[in-house]
Amino acid sequence: MRDAIKAARLETPAVALVTTKFSPQGDFVSRSAGMPDIPRVILPHPVAGTGEKAMKMVADDIADEVLQALGATG
Repeated sequence: MRDAIKAARLETPAVALVTTKFSPQGDFVSRSAGMPDIPRVILPHPVAGTGEKAMKMVADDIADEVLQALGATG
């Protein structure tokens, strides 16, 4: 969340990737930073340590949502 906020403040398109377990903390951080509406995509938890195959599946599942959150048109 903090990296996305930092990028957004630099006027770089950004989207935060947050797992379900940490979504409430992400909401708190974004509100605390004065950016409650920063785009975010919620991932299943856990993601780390699940292996390359699982990571690819998650990436495939969220790719369109990430692009949409970034404002990409297609």
